[in-house]
Amino acid sequence: MTGAVAASSRRLARAMTQHIGLEEAKLVVELGPGTGVFTDAVLGLLAPDARLVAIELNPRLAEQLAATRRDGRLTVVHGAAAELAEAAGGPVDAVVSGLPWTVMPSAERRRTLDAVVRALAPGGRFTTFAYLHAAWTPPGRRLAADLRDRFHAVDRGPVVWPNLPPAFVHRAVSPIR
Repeated sequence: MTGAVAASSRRLARAMTQHIGLEEAKLVVELGPGTGVFTDAVLGLLAPDARLVAIELNPRLAEQLAATRRDGRLTVVHGAAAELAEAAGGPVDAVVSGLPWTVMPSAERRRTLDAVVRALAPGGRFTTFAYLHAAWTPPGRRLAADLRDRFHAVDRGPVVWPNLPPAFVHRAVSPIR
């Protein structure tokens, strides 16, 4: 399922990867890497001994990502985002998501967010984005509420106007259990 009208910009990728501790992370999961814009930004910040597991539902996009990124830290998995704990194989320090939350069926969105919370290490970070025009729609408001219900702290970054369409980033911290 693809929810984007255009590939995310490098500016949005930079906003998605700031302030989530990627420089110190050992294990990062990316949900819905698509064409790899966020993947490249994550890899640019990861330490040499860190790992990035990118989970893509679209088999063609997963195959293309694996074929075009030659980085030993990256593992591309063709599969469902809700299975991230199994794909990662350990506590995750950060999850970066490019999933189309507002077009996703409600039950699937909740199941995937619950899986993110379960996979994150205590104090782990989660980041995703939303398009500005959809922020005040019922699906956009439900996503924001779902994040507040599941995470210890949630904040919203500034609008990335050069992205098409303009978007902003949600950053969240998992509960310390």
